[in-house]
Amino acid sequence: MPNYRIIVDLSDRMLYLLDSDIVVRGFPVGIGKMVSKTPVGEFTIVNKQRNPGGPFGAFWMGLSKPHYGIHGTNNPASIGHEVSQGCIRMYNEDVLQLAETVPVGTKVTIRR
Repeated sequence: MPNYRIIVDLSDRMLYLLDSDIVVRGFPVGIGKMVSKTPVGEFTIVNKQRNPGGPFGAFWMGLSKPHYGIHGTNNPASIGHEVSQGCIRMYNEDVLQLAETVPVGTKVTIRR
């Protein structure tokens, strides 16, 4: 059985999916702006919602820090930039693939 966890590396603006300690996929992400930085620390995915509407694209995965999550986007040009209110923003096809792979309860480490 896979032992998935996620590491978001803010310095290279990448989200890494790990099985135990082996990176299985890397995804480019958009992160928080200077004034609304993405929080660093240890979190877990607490909920998942398909098609949440608005700027959140095709999928929302809420983190254990309220109002923060990993989600799709209606603005794919924003990926790779400091653009969000602190959330982790992914291409819609990437967030759908990630959401299919990881269950609620998956550990998410966000680091600088």
